[in-house]
Amino acid sequence: MRVKGDKTPALDAEQMRLHFASFDLTRPIDLRDRALIAIMAYSLARVSAAVAMRAEDFIDLGRTQMIRLHEKGGVQRDIPAHPRLVECLDAWLAVAALRPSGWLFPAFDARGTVPSSRPMTRGDALRMVKRRLLRAGIPPVFSNHSFRATGITEFLANGGSLEVAQQLANHADSRTTKL
Repeated sequence: MRVKGDKTPALDAEQMRLHFASFDLTRPIDLRDRALIAIMAYSLARVSAAVAMRAEDFIDLGRTQMIRLHEKGGVQRDIPAHPRLVECLDAWLAVAALRPSGWLFPAFDARGTVPSSRPMTRGDALRMVKRRLLRAGIPPVFSNHSFRATGITEFLANGGSLEVAQQLANHADSRTTKL
């Protein structure tokens, strides 16, 4: 585990591998959860923007795929989708049978078998993240925001510029991104 400053803890690369490997890819709810976590980690999306996505917000332009985020302050951003994110979204959409205007991440019933017509909330996403971390054998000290922090940390550690990270994260001030 890496902690960025005194703020949100970020997962390290091995924890992310363990986490993604812990999903049962035969279960629709696991495919949904993996896709939601991938949105937060690979697009640096805030959880509120991720759970507010509609199926039509995953845009296939042929050789390029984009995601449309509706962020705080009414900001709408179209950003290129990382290939790993595309893989996770494609797997979820292949089993989800969502209407284009339907929620990309619907809540499921208590047994985790039937998607509902309501979207996941931030609280639903947090409970899911904590449950998934425990299942992967990772301490549940992380939160929804940890996946965003992990994405920013990995982007910068792999040579990405602070300015681009700030833009991708939709931070108004680069000091927030530096944390």
